[in-house]
Amino acid sequence: MLHRLPTYLLVVPALAVAPLAAPAQRLEHTPEHPTPDQVEAQLHYQTGHVSLRGGLATLDLPADFRYLDPQATDVVLRAWGNSPGSETLGMLVPAGVRVLAPEGWGVIISFSEDGYVKDDDAAKIDYGELLASMQKATREANPERAKAGYAQVELVGWAEPPSYDSVAHKLYWAKDLKFTDDSAHTLNYNIRVLGRRGVLVLNAVASMDRLESVRRDMAKVIGFVEFSGGHRYADFIPGTDKVAEYGIAALIAGGLAAKAGLFKVLLGALIALKKFIALGLVAAAAFLRRLFGRKSADAAAKP
Repeated sequence: MLHRLPTYLLVVPALAVAPLAAPAQRLEHTPEHPTPDQVEAQLHYQTGHVSLRGGLATLDLPADFRYLDPQATDVVLRAWGNSPGSETLGMLVPAGVRVLAPEGWGVIISFSEDGYVKDDDAAKIDYGELLASMQKATREANPERAKAGYAQVELVGWAEPPSYDSVAHKLYWAKDLKFTDDSAHTLNYNIRVLGRRGVLVLNAVASMDRLESVRRDMAKVIGFVEFSGGHRYADFIPGTDKVAEYGIAALIAGGLAAKAGLFKVLLGALIALKKFIALGLVAAAAFLRRLFGRKSADAAAKP
């Protein structure tokens, strides 16, 4: 009998991925494909105070959250259908939740080192207009998703409208997604913490019927994730530190990479079968850097 993997998927910006294997291939329990219980037995959760990436950021975990380091997170992601070697800063899992159970879920943490994101556009953003442009780009991307063998997706709307705290420099929002291969709606919940040299990226996905519980948990998460001293937003040194070439609106939409034609999907990942994760956190950030590098080179070449 096949064990059912979790239906909670990670969605990340502007990501192209290779096709995923068929469920029967991935769920065959061999040494290369262990059972969920065998995977859980390998996991060593941390609690309390956690330092990320050599002191870049800290987590002061309450009793109802646990942390998996990048190596353990890679084990989970491979069990969810990823290729080995996914680069993350780890994963948050609610206490008492078996991460590979059907009801399990977690929050993937990564760092996008694109520079200091100016937030002076935050108060001016029309989130209704932004949503409409994201919905349009999503529809336009669906033919390419279909050609690649993936389910088409509709961005139904905000499950949680974007909100930016200009004092803490933290941003959150959630999207309501509908995939053509699933009658249920999918919740994609996002947190961003702005820092001196980039942004902490926290993503969680669950079914829409979990909105209230995920909202409560993510409200706790946004409170205990902080950059460490020297890496905070207030530590930015004008004229010395790199400034990102996008602001709050583009951080939400992911539209800068999309405009360059890399799967014009503002909500991004090419997800197949609703049982697996397609992960490419670094790929999206790297593409943005290449895009901006080309722009800078072109500008310098102009007389």
